[in-house]
Amino acid sequence: MNLSGLVRLIGSEPTLAEAIADCRSGRLPTLDLTMLDAVRPPFVAALAGQADRTVLLVTSTFREAETAVAALETLLSAEQVAYYPAWETLPHERLSPRSDIVGRRLAVLRRLVGNDPQPAPAVVVAPIRALLQPQVRDLGWLSPVQVVAGEDYDLGDLAQRLAAAAYTRVDLVERRGEFCVRGGLIDVFPPTEEHPIRIDFFGDTAEEIRHFAVADQRSEEETLPSMVAAPCRELLITDEVRARAAELAQAHRNEPGSLAEMLERIAEGHAVEGIESLAPVLVDGLELLVDVLPVNTQVLVADPERIRIRAQELVATSEEFLQASWSAAADGGKIPIDVGAAAYQTLADVRRHALGRGQGWWTLSAFTAPESDEAVLEPDDVESRTVEVAEAVVWRGDTEAALDALRQSVASGHRTVLVADSAGRAARLAEVLGNADIPVVSPDDASQVPTAGVVTLVRVGLRHGFSLPRIDTDVFTAADLSGRGEAESAPAKMPARRKNQIDPLELRAGDSVVHEVHGVGRYVEMVQREVGGSVREYLVVDYAPSKRGQPGDRLYVPMDQLHLITRYVGGENPTLDKLGGGDWAKRKSRARKAVREIAAELIKLYAARQASAGFAFSADTVWQRELEDSFAYIETPDQLSAVGEVKRDMEQLVPMDRLVCGDVGYGKTEIAVRAAFKAVMDGKQVAVLVPTTLLVQQHQATFADRYAGFPVHVAGLSRFQTEAERRAVIHGLGEGSVDVVVGTHALFSGEIAFKDLGLVIIDEEQRFGVEHKEALKKLRLNVDVLAMSATPIPRTLEMAITGIREMSVIATPPEERHPVLTFAGPYDTKQVRAAIRRELAREGQVYYIHNRVQSIEKTAQQLAELVPEARVGVAHGQMNEHKLEQVMIDFWERRFDVLVCTTIIEAGLDVSTANTLLIERADMLGLAQLHQLRGRVGRSRDRGYAYFLYPPDKPLTETAHDRLATMAAHTDLGAGMAIAMKDLEIRGAGNLLGADQSGHIAEVGFDLYLRLVGEAVAEFRGSQAEPEPEMKIELPVDAHLPVEYVESERLRLEMYKRLAAVAGEADIAAVREELQDRYGPLPEPAETLLGVAGFRIAAREHGVSEVVMAGRMVRFSPADLPDSAQLRLARLYPGSQYRKASAQVLVPRPMTAAIGGQPVADSALLAWVGKVLTDIF
Repeated sequence: MNLSGLVRLIGSEPTLAEAIADCRSGRLPTLDLTMLDAVRPPFVAALAGQADRTVLLVTSTFREAETAVAALETLLSAEQVAYYPAWETLPHERLSPRSDIVGRRLAVLRRLVGNDPQPAPAVVVAPIRALLQPQVRDLGWLSPVQVVAGEDYDLGDLAQRLAAAAYTRVDLVERRGEFCVRGGLIDVFPPTEEHPIRIDFFGDTAEEIRHFAVADQRSEEETLPSMVAAPCRELLITDEVRARAAELAQAHRNEPGSLAEMLERIAEGHAVEGIESLAPVLVDGLELLVDVLPVNTQVLVADPERIRIRAQELVATSEEFLQASWSAAADGGKIPIDVGAAAYQTLADVRRHALGRGQGWWTLSAFTAPESDEAVLEPDDVESRTVEVAEAVVWRGDTEAALDALRQSVASGHRTVLVADSAGRAARLAEVLGNADIPVVSPDDASQVPTAGVVTLVRVGLRHGFSLPRIDTDVFTAADLSGRGEAESAPAKMPARRKNQIDPLELRAGDSVVHEVHGVGRYVEMVQREVGGSVREYLVVDYAPSKRGQPGDRLYVPMDQLHLITRYVGGENPTLDKLGGGDWAKRKSRARKAVREIAAELIKLYAARQASAGFAFSADTVWQRELEDSFAYIETPDQLSAVGEVKRDMEQLVPMDRLVCGDVGYGKTEIAVRAAFKAVMDGKQVAVLVPTTLLVQQHQATFADRYAGFPVHVAGLSRFQTEAERRAVIHGLGEGSVDVVVGTHALFSGEIAFKDLGLVIIDEEQRFGVEHKEALKKLRLNVDVLAMSATPIPRTLEMAITGIREMSVIATPPEERHPVLTFAGPYDTKQVRAAIRRELAREGQVYYIHNRVQSIEKTAQQLAELVPEARVGVAHGQMNEHKLEQVMIDFWERRFDVLVCTTIIEAGLDVSTANTLLIERADMLGLAQLHQLRGRVGRSRDRGYAYFLYPPDKPLTETAHDRLATMAAHTDLGAGMAIAMKDLEIRGAGNLLGADQSGHIAEVGFDLYLRLVGEAVAEFRGSQAEPEPEMKIELPVDAHLPVEYVESERLRLEMYKRLAAVAGEADIAAVREELQDRYGPLPEPAETLLGVAGFRIAAREHGVSEVVMAGRMVRFSPADLPDSAQLRLARLYPGSQYRKASAQVLVPRPMTAAIGGQPVADSALLAWVGKVLTDIF
């Protein structure tokens, strides 16, 4: 939408117009303009449009920068505005900044120096942190690696260039900044792209360039004209850098710490983590952002007071981190080399430097400083001007008062502009104004100045309204009317739908595996062996020795029997079985018997639910769609499909019972919000059950916030309320005036009666005990139930996996979320201080877990002394309710920085600005607890840090060590399921479904146990299929995936596993297509491998389970041939034998020539065997 009319109108305000004229002439290098926050985006847009100078807008935090960018992109156009992010790491940290941030920074710098097809932006928005930080010189001239379709490239050279641009070479591309080369294919994940890119070469020509999905590694239909891969680091390893690193390494060889080691690795050409911290000594010269911008740039500093304080904090923290990181390296000695040049510059230095280059440095204050202070603040006299502007009233949903104000503005002949943030809201506002008889226009093109006497409705990202009395203009915003600010909007991106998630069967030597026929063994390796003239691959599994004192037995499992092998999950180290021993069969039948008893009980429960009639909700209303449109983020595909499944269940007569499993922070609450709204639209009540009082408050706020503007009454029920409030809510539930109630298990108490309950939502389901669930069951038979959990307890997991309850899994992390960096180690005060300060430097908050109420105040006191500038608060479950409530609200609203608390916060509190977690005695907590706690941080786009600390002087127990090791290993998003499984292993697992705790899982392993349960349930339902016979095909055909075709062992295993599971021609075609897509054209042995898979399916259809060589004959069995088939056999294949007693057919193997020929092999033999099948059987 072109909004130049509105921008011109606001720019015509006399004070602003004068400032724009001064900017154009460059007369005033310094100026202080006092104006409201709300007027700034339109003023910056007017300045950029009319002054013909590049504008740099500096904000105090990156959140403000992003808000400003969003507003400016609606006022100008997206091409004219660029956001220049700061690193999320400190200059001296031993961590490199995220590659996507580096990619975005370099893209802006290339545009500024003219090294990019896109023109330079008119407005650059940067947080103060990006302005103060020196960067390597001439980054804008670092050319990205470009590949254009149809051009010729040398593959080796291209791989080298990518490695030089700091891309890491891997076997499977999953993260930004990785690439891999396979035959004629190159996969790259540039940091600025949403999806990785696959380039298909024909010889040396780049034939096709496409995006592909990380999840299933399949490329998309659409081809791209070219690929641009920006460097992933700001300090690239050139020959010069390597030479310098080698020199320095030599000089610092004998000093303590890891510096010399780091320098040696750089000298060898490795891009080590944190190499940027050594930039000052490895490259010539650093520069500031203002050095890259044009000489006539106009710098605008928003809120100079806050920026000044923020700049001081940043400089101090960076200095402290420099000391901490190198003292850790040099045991308190002096800093081994001088890297001070990389530290943040002071604000005064940057200002002096910018003015010295001839750039303007204006400040935009929110209030005027008294004259006396001004002299202290700025040594040189700065002219100050004030823009006459009044802030709009915030009506917080009082529609009548808002309409009166609009009516009055129109009547008094002012230009009245009403701003909405989305099309849905704009349409709704137009309807409301129309009903109130207020004239309104919604122009498609707002390039004309708004007219007086009518409300002009436009779509802009402005948060608050204002009035400019000198030009009779009133601007109102939708956010002021409803009283709720907009949520942080996320970038509009669609993660790819996870189809068949690629999960390479990770087997490491020494892992325990379960073979369905032979029992528990230990995986050794994967080998290729030549048998009877053909090469095939096998897995080697060790079993217990059959005779005492003998070496263990070995089993070679061919790749077509991979489906019989699963990884063992279920206990610590299981004992190995003997090959052919009776022990495994006994254990398996014991487990099978126990499973059948459980399955019978389950089916009864299931049948009762299926038979009971619930309420069939009606289809979505218009309001439902409106609510869903106002969601501030882009839904992930899994979220959309889960919402769809929940709604479908609700619309059926059978009551819903669905479990939504998604990791911490994956957007489960939004699913609940939509389901509850759907129920309320049909006049039903909704009960939302949460485990803790804090969550009641948070969910109540979330629901009320999402339902703002709709006639839905949300109430909470918890111990934070007075008796009178409780009674009012209970009364409301009885008479039906309360639509949604959020409460703890107090909802089960006898005094509560619902008028018409339609849906129960259980959040953090793993926290409720069996009695609570029993109480729920009473409600349950005819009420829809939606349960949500991140780390489901084994029992719930089990019920869902076996199909007794419906389950939706949200496996896609929201875009722009990063794994939490996890550190486990002994407690060290220096480290704790540096961790807290680092978080404060990026405007964040810290959780500090101390799980003893007796000494919690003392700990808080110590932290306050350790980090004096941090505001510290305390929370634990034994506090007075109102005090606890107040503390949590204060932390939520960022009134203090460090929350010292017990594990009370693990239950789903959502504070997106808290991104560092320190756990004092991590050795005392359980796995699910550690995972839930770690899930509290890293919930926004910032990187989260988790420190699991334990006392340096006490030894760790075995279990605590295992737990911490597990947490450190599973840091990826969505590790909840993996951790739930690991929890099963560490705790050992009972029978998840029955009441008894005998460990059948430990005996047969989790996967096989699930398979047994599935079979038992299917048998009871009467949908049991016949067990498939064991297939044995041993022919001299060369069928395998050559190592040079698929180099990585785990990826080969994954493809073999996929092939072992094929059930029809369509599956084989899909595997062939995938192989071609991911690895290039199939070589001969791989084609034959697919042929063998096809033949296996055909043999199964014809009832043949064994096709093997027997001397010069090929033996087919079992065979039961009628007389006609026997005659046909003798006629078509002379010399064949049919042995009726052993049900076998022997057919002579054909030769290439009648005399002196060789026996037929490989694909020719396969074709012949297939013909025998169709001819005879």
